[in-house]
Amino acid sequence: MSQRAVAIACDHAGFQLKSKLKEQLVTKGIEVIDLGTDSEDSVDYPDFGFAMAKALSDDRAETGVLVCGSGIGISMAANRHPDVRAALVHDALGARMSRLHNDANVICFGGRMIGEEVAMDCLNIFLETDFEGGRHARRVGKLGQPG
Repeated sequence: MSQRAVAIACDHAGFQLKSKLKEQLVTKGIEVIDLGTDSEDSVDYPDFGFAMAKALSDDRAETGVLVCGSGIGISMAANRHPDVRAALVHDALGARMSRLHNDANVICFGGRMIGEEVAMDCLNIFLETDFEGGRHARRVGKLGQPG
């Protein structure tokens, strides 16, 4: 996956993990577009999933990172948009397969569900893995189409 700007966003429950992941990206020299939130004050996760979708559809970023408490709500919000293929990831294999077979463009984490080191490892794998294409391309192509 190319190293264009990476958008990152979270709700209040994901703020601490988002901060660590952002720091890791910046250390690697990757441009980060921080879509918020900027504290642990309560906010609504759909707002940040929708902000990610807009950043991708506006071509401000090619890939993104989302974090909420469980990772479930924010991934559901983001996936409501046809430009988003958000994958909730818990381990290295999930991170690899989300890119390799599903061409995910957003990785999601549960800030209350995953440790920082595992999340950082997953993020690295996600960014370093390219889509395999082939038989998977037809399936991925269907994801952005109405049922």
